[in-house]
Amino acid sequence: MRAAVLAFAFVLMGTPQVFAQAPPVCHVLCAPKLKVEPTVTFTNLFGPPRIVGEQGIVTRERRETELEVIVSVGLLTRARWLEFTVEAIFLPFDREGTPELEFETNFIWLPPARTRGWVSSHFDIVDKFSAAERPTARRAYTHKLNFELDTSLALFNWLPDGRWLKGVELEGSLDYVATGLAQTGDRIDSIRLLDKASPWSFSIVFVLPIAPS
Repeated sequence: MRAAVLAFAFVLMGTPQVFAQAPPVCHVLCAPKLKVEPTVTFTNLFGPPRIVGEQGIVTRERRETELEVIVSVGLLTRARWLEFTVEAIFLPFDREGTPELEFETNFIWLPPARTRGWVSSHFDIVDKFSAAERPTARRAYTHKLNFELDTSLALFNWLPDGRWLKGVELEGSLDYVATGLAQTGDRIDSIRLLDKASPWSFSIVFVLPIAPS
């Protein structure tokens, strides 16, 4: 997995120049877009599970805040309502945090053209490849089915075309992980779950376009 992440990062290091030189040809898949997205994620948004520790005390799992850095490569298609996205997710301030990969199919139900470029929204079906959550998992990383609803605000849409800031967005992302999470009765280290893990989280994302600028 480490080799795969390093290879992905190596490819992205050369991506801006390649993207900038790509001709604006769009037969099936259009020219890719590279973005960096500093993100704040709130986990256990709804229904945090009850847990039992070593001393038999029942408590609720706490809501946590995670700081992430996402490197995103988006592929537009000729269909204005359909895009594809690949994301590499890192937790730079968590020594125990492991990188994740997401492969998304994005269905755009509110294109920016309807709001004069100010607001856009899409529903995503995601293959989330991240550290295993269940004690019965045979591999360190597992695939998880994830659903997302993302809504973006173009903060500097009033600027003229060609300005870098015009592409900066503030995005809210509501996530639901449908598979692969810990279930009722699972024991993780010294903690036993009395309810299944909460599948809900919410992220505040700052979208910074890198290429094309």
